[in-house]
Amino acid sequence: MQLSEKHEEYWNRNLSLTMALLAIWFAVTFVIGYFARELSFNFLGWPFSFYMGAQGSLIIYIVLIWYYARRMRQLDEEYGVEEGED
Repeated sequence: MQLSEKHEEYWNRNLSLTMALLAIWFAVTFVIGYFARELSFNFLGWPFSFYMGAQGSLIIYIVLIWYYARRMRQLDEEYGVEEGED
């Protein structure tokens, strides 16, 4: 099945968004976690490494999910592929 130019553009924008958000997820999960012990300053009264492990990363994950859903809804509407309401 050959995709139209509009579908290819939609798919490329979808992949770009997904890759950008995965890069942020990777940085939050692995990069900050790896260097957390060296980041020995207090953040809101707690050591930064503890805060990122216990709260900070979870907050960032929720924001990533919210942003992805919001942006994909906008892309779906822009390209006319949104799902109908039940």
